[in-house]
Amino acid sequence: MDRLSPEERAGLLALAPSSPRQAGEPLIYQGDRDRSDVFLLRSIPGQRLTACVKVTAYLESGGAAMLGIRVCGDVVGELAALRRQPRSAMVTTCSPMLVHVIHAQAFTDFLDHHPAAWNALARMIADRLDWANRRRTDFAQFSVPVRVANVLVEISSRHGVDRVDGKRGLGIDLTHEEIAHLVGARKDAVFKAIRRFKDLGLIDASHRRKIIIDPIGLADFR
Repeated sequence: MDRLSPEERAGLLALAPSSPRQAGEPLIYQGDRDRSDVFLLRSIPGQRLTACVKVTAYLESGGAAMLGIRVCGDVVGELAALRRQPRSAMVTTCSPMLVHVIHAQAFTDFLDHHPAAWNALARMIADRLDWANRRRTDFAQFSVPVRVANVLVEISSRHGVDRVDGKRGLGIDLTHEEIAHLVGARKDAVFKAIRRFKDLGLIDASHRRKIIIDPIGLADFR
């Protein structure tokens, strides 16, 4: 949404009314062939929590890989709308939010009438590909603690907020298991990495929320 003009944003929002969704609610089911709607995510006005969903691919082996996190202003489900292919991943809400459910044809018609919106969508997809490439590169060359450090720094830089006490919040609540899915590691290995960062004073970790105390030190961790 940030990449669209005010007129384009208004036009996109007008394609479908918003509806409230609760945390933990599935928006998209992996493998679904029947629907190819696009979901536009918005935070609830006056609410502290940012709209957030997690995108997870479940593997034939029984494992899972978290492909990414989407927040307020993002769209999800756009690939199925553009390609008319089955859904490639599960999308689940992480917080209460508002969602505009836009029919695939209405979405592609909007893009055809707004070339700048096509450009914004292409850049968004390129950003997501770049994120995926960095995760694969991390997996190939770094240990689990370094992979965890890299992903926490990147999430904080994208979605985090500075606090009055000088710390920087991660901006998104993630469990150890969800971080493990992001970096391609076991949950116990991620737990050990988080505990090590806490002992070094790099982060302040609670059950779900991770607060980065020293982003520079965490980014330099090797």
